[in-house]
Amino acid sequence: MNTLNSEAFVLFGQHILWSDMVGNLFGLAALALGWRRSIWTWPVQFLAGLILFGAFFGHLTGSAGKQAVVMVVALYGWWQWRRGQGQDEDGHIAVRFATWRERAAMAAAAAAGTVAVALLFTAYPTLSWDPWPDAYIFVGTVVAMYAQARGMVEFWFAWLLVDLVGVPLNFANGYAFSGFVYVIYGALVLWGMRDWWLRSRQAARPTLEGAPA
Repeated sequence: MNTLNSEAFVLFGQHILWSDMVGNLFGLAALALGWRRSIWTWPVQFLAGLILFGAFFGHLTGSAGKQAVVMVVALYGWWQWRRGQGQDEDGHIAVRFATWRERAAMAAAAAAGTVAVALLFTAYPTLSWDPWPDAYIFVGTVVAMYAQARGMVEFWFAWLLVDLVGVPLNFANGYAFSGFVYVIYGALVLWGMRDWWLRSRQAARPTLEGAPA
């Protein structure tokens, strides 16, 4: 693991670690696979979490804990998408907008979770250098992955909100490659959001009797 945490190269004055680079490249691939609604998004996300867990463990315990939770949610997502395969005409899962009740529940869980985790990080300073933004990213990531596991278009909106804090926080903590990747995440999120949005509208459109398929 020491080799994995060694410096790969320097980019624009930022020291890029192998673990940071490899883990985030897997995370980027997982997001792209999620856009395509491929079930392989979850094993790749699990592997990304495992690598980043090794990168953070020992000095950014809060971030390492986030990756442990990411791996658990990735297993949940794999299970959900295995159950949902074949729902759409192309053999993949069907996507949809969340109901207002589901949106309210996720927003409430995100708010309460962020406060609870931030207070934990504040009480134990060794868990995080930046308790509130780190808690926001921690909980936001879990909420986004949960929405993805349920095939909700809101998954993409949640990722955008995480990106807004994730980019500056990663640069500030010396994880430059994570910061660069989060910028690319933003572009992928916008494309993926458009694709899922259109698919959800198409799935919700009623088919008129006698109309051509």
